[in-house]
Amino acid sequence: MTAFQPFADDSAAVEIGTGKAVTIENGLTSISLYGELALTRDKLGLGEARQLKMVIDAIVAALETADLPDRIDTTPRSTLRIRNPLA
Repeated sequence: MTAFQPFADDSAAVEIGTGKAVTIENGLTSISLYGELALTRDKLGLGEARQLKMVIDAIVAALETADLPDRIDTTPRSTLRIRNPLA
């Protein structure tokens, strides 16, 4: 797994798991987690749990070292309205 740099860009993503997986998408102001991950009680599950922990630890470290506001505005900044050409 390549190094995940939290909040570094709007394009990096990490997938953890085989078959059904959890995806962690990077963003400049937020990080999204989605999907499904079953951590099995075997070596594969241990490896996947370690991968997940590495990413979560990196996110926590990035947040702990930043000068954070109380809350950021996550609403879209603008909405582009386009005339419906079929109307």
